Amino acid sequence: MRLILLFLLIFISLDLQAQKVYSVQSDYMADIKVFVTQYEYQADLLVYKVKYDYQAKENNGLWYFTESSYQADKNIFFTKYDYQADLKIYFVDYDYQAKWKNMEKTHLLN
Repeated sequence: MRLILLFLLIFISLDLQAQKVYSVQSDYMADIKVFVTQYEYQADLLVYKVKYDYQAKENNGLWYFTESSYQADKNIFFTKYDYQADLKIYFVDYDYQAKWKNMEKTHLLN
């Protein structure tokens, strides 16, 4: 019973850290291709960059950029053009502004 509880706790804690990302240099290395929009209304997701990894919880737009790809849950590549991207994001100034605008794309970061 304790082993099952331990496994569930580990699994849940890993799931809560789903917003650790690493920026790769080539698109073939990426799990997701991302384009940064100029305006908020153009984005699928409003993203706030947090300072610490424990702040990046759930799939809600709070991103922590890791220093290595093995630390990240998702490897992302920033595209030059919006049509190349799987996901369009806009960086916001405050954490409470982070949210999904297009709920159909949430599966990309699960």
